[in-house]
Amino acid sequence: MQRMTRQRSAVADALTEVEEFRSAQQLHELLRDRGEGIGLATVYRTLQSLADGGEVDVLRSTDGEAVYRRCARREHHHHLMCRTCGRTVEIDGPSVEAWAAQVGASHGFIDIDHTMELYGTCAACAAHDAPTDRGPGPHEGAS
Repeated sequence: MQRMTRQRSAVADALTEVEEFRSAQQLHELLRDRGEGIGLATVYRTLQSLADGGEVDVLRSTDGEAVYRRCARREHHHHLMCRTCGRTVEIDGPSVEAWAAQVGASHGFIDIDHTMELYGTCAACAAHDAPTDRGPGPHEGAS
C-alpha cells in the first residue's frame, strides 16, 4: 500500500469528485485550478500507482490517450463511453466473459484475462449533432 501523501490525496479526491474518465492532463488542470501545487509528472505517477493498486480504472480513449476514473464497482466490469462527451456507463458482460473463455479454450489457453471497452455516441450527443430541417440546401430545389 502506498503512503498517502498530500499529492496522492489531492489526486484521489479529484477522481472521487469527477464522474467521467479524465486524462492526467485534465486532472492536472483541475488540480491547478484549485490551487494545488502538483506537477504533471506527479499526477501521472500517482494515477499509475492508483491504477496498479486497483483503486481506479484506466482505459484508452478513442484517440489512444490513457484516461482514469474511480468506478463505483470494484468487481470486473466493462465500460461504454461516448466518444463525443465522454459520458461513461459501467456494464456487466457475462456473455463477454463466456466468449473470452471459449476463444481461449479453442486455442488451448487457460486463465484468460481481458479488457473490453465499447465506444459510441450517447443519445444526448446524437440529438445535438442531428441535422435540423432548415429547408432545401444550397444545391437543392434549384432547376
